[in-house]
Amino acid sequence: MNTLTPTRTRLIASAKSWIEGEAVRQLYATAQFDDMRQAVGFPDLHPGKGGPVGAAFVTAGRLYPHLIGGDIGCGMALFQTNLVRRDAKLDRWATLYFHLEHPWDEDIGNYLAACGLASTAFDTDLGTIGGGNHFAEIQAVETVHNATAFRQTGLGKDQLVMLVHSGSRGLGESILRAHVSVHRGEGVAAESPAGVEYLREHDYALRWAQANRALIAQRFAHRLGAEAGLLWDGCHNSLTPREHDGETMWVHRKGAVASEAPYLMIPGSRGTLSYLVQPTGDGASHAWSLAHGAGRKWTRSASRQRMRERFRVSELAQTPLGGRVICEARDLLYEEAPAAYKNIETVIQDLVDAGLVSVIATFRPLLTYKTRIDRR
Repeated sequence: MNTLTPTRTRLIASAKSWIEGEAVRQLYATAQFDDMRQAVGFPDLHPGKGGPVGAAFVTAGRLYPHLIGGDIGCGMALFQTNLVRRDAKLDRWATLYFHLEHPWDEDIGNYLAACGLASTAFDTDLGTIGGGNHFAEIQAVETVHNATAFRQTGLGKDQLVMLVHSGSRGLGESILRAHVSVHRGEGVAAESPAGVEYLREHDYALRWAQANRALIAQRFAHRLGAEAGLLWDGCHNSLTPREHDGETMWVHRKGAVASEAPYLMIPGSRGTLSYLVQPTGDGASHAWSLAHGAGRKWTRSASRQRMRERFRVSELAQTPLGGRVICEARDLLYEEAPAAYKNIETVIQDLVDAGLVSVIATFRPLLTYKTRIDRR
C-alpha cells in the first residue's frame, strides 16, 4: 500500500510487510513537527529512539538533529577485491584474528592527514567496527539479474566483494549529546548559529565515518592477503540539503540511504542475500531515499531470549547459506541472529513494486566479522 495523506506522510510497504504499530505512530507524529514537509517510511520501518528507523524526513529551513541520532554518518560501503570465488577458504578465514574491534596499530595521524581530517578525542576508534548491527563481510555474486547494469559496476561474476557497515563511533554521539543538551528535540533554524555549528560538526562526522569504513576495509583485506577498492559508499544517518522547487529543503535520513547513486547495496541479515539495486524512482516522491536494509523485527532483548531458547551458539556461527559468522560476544550473536530481522525479499519486492528500484544482482555472505574476545 502506498498512502499519501494531507500531512504528506507516505508509507511504502505492502500488506506482506511486518511493521509495528508503534513505528507507524512515530512516523505520523514526526510528520507534525514544525516546518516538516514530508515524512516517508520504507518497508524496513521499525520503532526507534526519538523517531522511527527506516524513514526519511524533509523540512524547510529547520533541522532536527535528534531524528538522525548519534551515529552520524553510519552507513555501508561496498568494495571490490582482487579475490575470486575459488580463493574463499572459509574454514581458514574463520580462524584469523582481524582485530577490527581494536585500535589500528599503525600511524593514525598519517591516515587522518591523507583523508583531510583533523585529530579528535576519538582517533583510536578510527578503523574499528563498533557494536550493534555493524560488521565487515565478504560476499560472492549469487545471481546477476541485469547483465548490462552489472557490467557497468566493473565487477566480474566470480569476483568477491566486501561490505562494511559502521559509522562515526563515539564522535557522532558526542556531537548529538552536546546539541540536545542545549536544544533538546525542538529543532533549530538551519541558518542560526546553532544550526550552522551543528552542520559543520555533522559534515565532519560524515567524512570521518566514510574514512572509518575505508580503513576497516583496508585492515580486513590485509588479513586476507587481498586488496580492496571502493565502489560505493552510502550513509544511513545523515542530514543533507536539497534544492526543490526553488527552495532549500533538508533531508533527514534515519536508517535510509540516498537514492541518487547509479547503484547501491541493500543487505538483509547475515543469513540472507544482499541486493545490489539501481534506483528508478523520481526522487521527490520518496524523499530522495530508499530502505537501508531488512530492518529489525524484534528488539535486542526479545531476540536474546528467543534465540537462546532455539539455537546453540555453534548453530548461529554458520548460516543456512553456508557462511561463517565470527562473533564471540554471545549476547550480540543472539541479538543479531537472522531471525531478528524482517524478510529482505519482501522489502526489496515492495521497493520494486513501488517503482523505486530494479535489482541488478544478489550477493551471498561468505564470512561475516563482528567481534572476537580479546586474546591478544
